[in-house]
This record gives sequence, C-alpha cells and structure tokens, in this order.
Amino acid sequence: MNIVCLDLEGVLVPEIWIAFAEETGISELKRTTRDEPDYDKLMNYRINILKEHGLGLKEIQETIAKIDPMPGAKKFLDELREMTQVIIISDTFTQFAGPLMKKLGYPTIFCNSLEVADDGEITGFKMRIENSKLTTVKALQSIGYDTIASGDSHNDLGMIKASKAGFLFRSTEEIKKEYPELPAFETYDELMDAIKKAL
Repeated sequence: MNIVCLDLEGVLVPEIWIAFAEETGISELKRTTRDEPDYDKLMNYRINILKEHGLGLKEIQETIAKIDPMPGAKKFLDELREMTQVIIISDTFTQFAGPLMKKLGYPTIFCNSLEVADDGEITGFKMRIENSKLTTVKALQSIGYDTIASGDSHNDLGMIKASKAGFLFRSTEEIKKEYPELPAFETYDELMDAIKKAL
C-alpha cells in the first residue's frame, strides 16, 4: 500500500507569506522555511512583524483569496489521486489552507492551526504535532503504508529521507547541493514519472 505525501507551498501553490510580503511591501515576511529551518523561530518572527504593522488574519486571508495553484498543479494532483492515495502534509494553518484546498479540488491536508484573538490579531500558533511531516510519515508507515514524499524546503527533508522514495521539487540550489543524493525535479511531468516508478 502506497501513499504519496506532498508539501503544499512551493510545490502546489505559491508561498503564502511571500505573496503577503509582496502585497504589503513588508520584505521581512519573505523569509520562509527555505531560509529558516527552525519553524517555531520563523513563526514567532512573523507574528511579531504582523503585530508591529497592525496586520491580522483578515489581511492575510484577503491575499490568499487571490492566490491560485501553480500552473499544472491541479492536473498533476488529480492524475496522482486517480493512481494512489495522496495526503498534503503542510506546516501552514487551517485558516490559510481552506480557499486553496477548494481550488485544488479538496485533497486531504494535515496542517496546523493559528491562535487568533477576537479582533483578528494572530497571537500564536498550535502545531498539530512536533516535527509534523516526519512524524506523520512514520505514523503512516506504522499502519502499513509505504510513503513516497516530495517537498522543497528544510522542513520537508525528514519526510523525504524517511520515505521509500523521496524527491525535492523546485527546491533551492543550496538544499540541492547539500543533499545531492536526493533526486530533484523542476516540472510536474518529471515528478509524476518518478512517483510512477516508485509506486
């Protein structure tokens, strides 16, 4: 029994925080898990910047409403879901993911949740489980699944390396250089071919 585990941002949809940084002109918000491997540190940094600028969930959701999946992402996902089980494992938040899941045809997603005050201020975040991508992949393996994983950032490396087959997708040159043993792809066709071979 195979199950494919995909990262969301950078793989199927553009990076939400980068889109928001461009929308607001706050360049510090362009920092992602590609730049900062420590997710808690990264999220606390983002929350502080939002606070400084008086921005909250509403403003981020307005940006998300304008984000479309990457060209070819829905077709890739639809084709993959016809062949095998697929789960998106993301460090994003349920409050961000909803509109994007609708545009992708409602695939299954495991993600985290934000703590939001009544006035919309983001006050914190609750991770579903520590080291969520690797932990989820190991849990799937413990119930009899062989996992095939793909992602683009530091926080995807655990699940990629722990899987039967794992691939970098549209990753950075630094990550590709650091992990030359991981096959790296730039197009959905290449990724699909690699997944088909692993199934």
